[in-house]
Amino acid sequence: MALNQLLRVSLMGITCSFGTYHLTHAETSIFSSSTASQKQWVGQAAPSFKLQDQNGKWHESKQYRGQWMVLYFYPKDDSPGCTQEANQFKALYPQFLKANAVVLGVSLDDVKSHQKFSSKLGLPFPILADQKQQLAGQFGIVRNFGVAQIAKRETFLIDPKGTIVYHYSSVNTQTHAKQVLADIQKFSKK
Repeated sequence: MALNQLLRVSLMGITCSFGTYHLTHAETSIFSSSTASQKQWVGQAAPSFKLQDQNGKWHESKQYRGQWMVLYFYPKDDSPGCTQEANQFKALYPQFLKANAVVLGVSLDDVKSHQKFSSKLGLPFPILADQKQQLAGQFGIVRNFGVAQIAKRETFLIDPKGTIVYHYSSVNTQTHAKQVLADIQKFSKK
């Protein structure tokens, strides 16, 4: 009986050791790619754009100089994760305005799709139609999804001078807006 228990404990120890190794290795890989992605964009001038929002109004990057710009890309109007993320930005939108920040959602959907999505959620901020992949293509975040193409869920935080100060390559739709707002407040103090 004691020998069986000793063997079980030894096997659990070996399993836990190997499991820990793989977990540590996986975490390192994730952080490494995240760091590489940060280095690619941070400190670079944000690409310029001219896109229409859900109401057909044109928006250009240059009109937001002097403000923080949150450029959040999302895959598809009216999908569960995209709805959740948009609602998080909506809930915190007054605080973004107080922090001198504009929030711009961007997807490859058209103006009509954006109009329905925005009306359904009562979004107070523009969502830009990037059907021709003008902006998502410049950032390299267009992905094939079966026969359709979508923008990856990534966000770029751009300072009032037009420089990218942070690239969020991994986004949690439940907490992302709060994280971005906290980062704006942190960067504003520097």
